[in-house]
Amino acid sequence: MSTAVELLVRDAELLVVDGAREIPGGWVAVDGGRVTAVGAAGTEPEARATLSAAGRLITPGLINTHHHIYQNLTRSYAPAVNGTLFDWLTTLYPLWAALDEEAAYVSAYVGMAELLMGGCTTSSDHLYVHPRPGLVDAEIRAARDIGFRFHATRGSMTRSVEDGGLPPRSVTQTEDEVLADSERLIKAHHDPHPGALIRVALAPCSPFSVTKELMTATAELAERHDVRLHTHLAEDHDEDTYCLETYGCRPVEYFEEAGWMSDRTWVAHCIYPNDAELRRLAAAGVGVAHCPSSNMLIGGGTARVQEMRELGLPVGIGCDGSASTDHASLWMETRGALLLGRYRGGPGAMTARDALDIATRGSARCLGRADEIGHLRPGACADLVVWDLHEVALAGALSDPVEAWLRCGPARAWTTIVAGRVLVDRGEPVLPGLRDALTDHGRIARRIQAMA
Repeated sequence: MSTAVELLVRDAELLVVDGAREIPGGWVAVDGGRVTAVGAAGTEPEARATLSAAGRLITPGLINTHHHIYQNLTRSYAPAVNGTLFDWLTTLYPLWAALDEEAAYVSAYVGMAELLMGGCTTSSDHLYVHPRPGLVDAEIRAARDIGFRFHATRGSMTRSVEDGGLPPRSVTQTEDEVLADSERLIKAHHDPHPGALIRVALAPCSPFSVTKELMTATAELAERHDVRLHTHLAEDHDEDTYCLETYGCRPVEYFEEAGWMSDRTWVAHCIYPNDAELRRLAAAGVGVAHCPSSNMLIGGGTARVQEMRELGLPVGIGCDGSASTDHASLWMETRGALLLGRYRGGPGAMTARDALDIATRGSARCLGRADEIGHLRPGACADLVVWDLHEVALAGALSDPVEAWLRCGPARAWTTIVAGRVLVDRGEPVLPGLRDALTDHGRIARRIQAMA
């Protein structure tokens, strides 16, 4: 009986196993969707298939902790690009009211292909507009068709313009509808087992788009079914004003009163908590999805990442919605985190390794999966990336492959592997349905944007 492993990825210039271990000339052995061993050149096991990473960097797959994939149907929408967050939302909500199952599936398929090309092997998605049923199911179907590791977060909005919120009635639901569908999705799709490709979390959109009653009931539902919680928090000064006028308190206090101050929770952005609020979030173990490009494009500030990490908050990377960030490259977001960290705190505040750690181990903590993703130690899920930078971009970068990976560029995923399966090969997605999905995506985007 052969003892050869299924796949050996070998001859890396440098293999980053995790934040504490790097192996020059390293290799990764994969069997049964798991990393079985790592090592230095000359110690490789026999393998039934071999991939060369010669001259290239291998890292754990990057992990996306916040996204709105359906928004790639309205990228760079001209009437919204120069607005504030609230202006941007109110301009786009009426377009998103046209979302249906086909649009959710196609946008997810294309969005996941883009994530894979940017070195992302696990992504959450926050789908919070529900003008029609079955939209989260459609996203999950796309993830299964691709073989992508996916955390679907069942978003919701219940406060329409008529109720003092921002969205139109056409994209909101009643509390009973939200809770019933949330429980249905958990029972239908959530896989709690180790190595799961599909998990479900619950994600009311924001303090200004749902009622406090729904926030509280959702936290209780998540506790009963042992799933995670996600929402936007402390994203904009307008949110502070809204919460003070509507609830008589600041967003973090409202969040705590609703039962969300827990290590079950991770939040997006978290730009404007004060010092005391930041300490309370850290003490509770709340995670933060840091979204550099979206924050810069909306012009609304950025999270105090260095302070958060010093306090012990799990901090991960998110690319945010494809209509605010207008791309879904986790490499670009990780580089953005490096630049913003140094811009805020000086040249010693953030290194390329710090940024990589945020995008891998930090993100895995946010999703509650630090044991099996975000690193390449034996036993980890076999989610890894072989990175490619053109030789022109790398000319002169001789001393540190990790710093060169983010400082030079642009970088792309040469090979992306999820659960031991090669989904990007030589820079191109290995997805048989992609060409048809792109054709359908163009047709649907034109319809939604009234450009047909």
